[in-house]
Amino acid sequence: MSARTVTFPNGVLHLTIDACHGALKDLIGFAARANPRRAFLFLSKVLGKHYPARPAAMAAIHRHLAAAVPAGDGPVVFIGMAETATGLGQGVHEAWLDAHPAAETLYLQTTRYRIDDAPFLTFEESHSHAPRVFLHLPRDATRCAAARRVVLIDDELSTGNTFVNLVQVLRDVMPQLAAVHLATICDFMGEARHALRERMRLPCTVGAAAQGHWQWRPADNAPALATGASAQCDEGHEVRLTDNGHGRLGRDRPLTVPATLARRLAAERVDGPTLALGTGEFMHAAFVLARALAAHGVDTFVQATTRSPILVWGDVRHAMEVPDPYGEGVPNYLYNVRPGQYGRVLICHETQPDTTLRELARLVGGRLIQFHPGDHAEEIPFR
Repeated sequence: MSARTVTFPNGVLHLTIDACHGALKDLIGFAARANPRRAFLFLSKVLGKHYPARPAAMAAIHRHLAAAVPAGDGPVVFIGMAETATGLGQGVHEAWLDAHPAAETLYLQTTRYRIDDAPFLTFEESHSHAPRVFLHLPRDATRCAAARRVVLIDDELSTGNTFVNLVQVLRDVMPQLAAVHLATICDFMGEARHALRERMRLPCTVGAAAQGHWQWRPADNAPALATGASAQCDEGHEVRLTDNGHGRLGRDRPLTVPATLARRLAAERVDGPTLALGTGEFMHAAFVLARALAAHGVDTFVQATTRSPILVWGDVRHAMEVPDPYGEGVPNYLYNVRPGQYGRVLICHETQPDTTLRELARLVGGRLIQFHPGDHAEEIPFR
């Protein structure tokens, strides 16, 4: 057991670690959020979101969390949580598939967006900057109806409330659901962990890389850290997307990138490391591309843009407001990436290469790599 105290601009965090897979400093850092619901953030260093991550470190976490999923009978559904853990969820699912190739399984991700004509469930992520979340159902409803187990994946757990909310709505479409497993990088639920079975009315297990609990003490006369961005995130207009085949309506196989594209990019002479940059919820493709380049010996990192407003403090050393590739009309951000920091930035996106993506590419000196259904990907020239 270890303890740490972190002083933030508007309060003090007391963190107790009961168990940790590796060194805590290699898993997380700390940041201050521009969010009135929670003013601090555990900044994951192996997520590939707000902090540059090596694909090998991300893959190691995927395998660790997948190995903790209990054995069981019947079909299992994995669900990654938008927006921050969509890549983590898909990575854990693929790592589990690699260890259980004959298993009947399905990956879904929650989303802030609607898929045209697809049925969906809604639930609330109460502490988030954008609490309304959708979970679309597969076109074949039997894929969910037959599920005996569900694995819910997020980067961090504090109260378990979001997962309790989700399980409540899942019971309506998964009548045979018999067990829940929560997979997370950091489990900071503390004693609340023991009440999950009763709250969910189902057997519930938890697998994490770090486990413990925290206490937050606001500072006297703490400055208001919330910005207009957090309010705008809640008020963005509804966006509808077509199915990209990558998880919103279900996926049962690993994502791949075209070998010819990976070889061509790996063969280029680049002055400095490469950043594979995901866009919003579309994170896993950046990891898969980075992993393919790293296999060719390319020095590669992974990150993604985000809707989450975070202050420049602690492990967030640089912040850039960037265009919203989904057209929702809310601010998007990129953290810890300075212009000229990388020899090459490959922007992985699922949306059409419109003016917003071109502006993002100009801001970071990047190139556009569009991913299509059927695991087809291509570079989109725009200069």
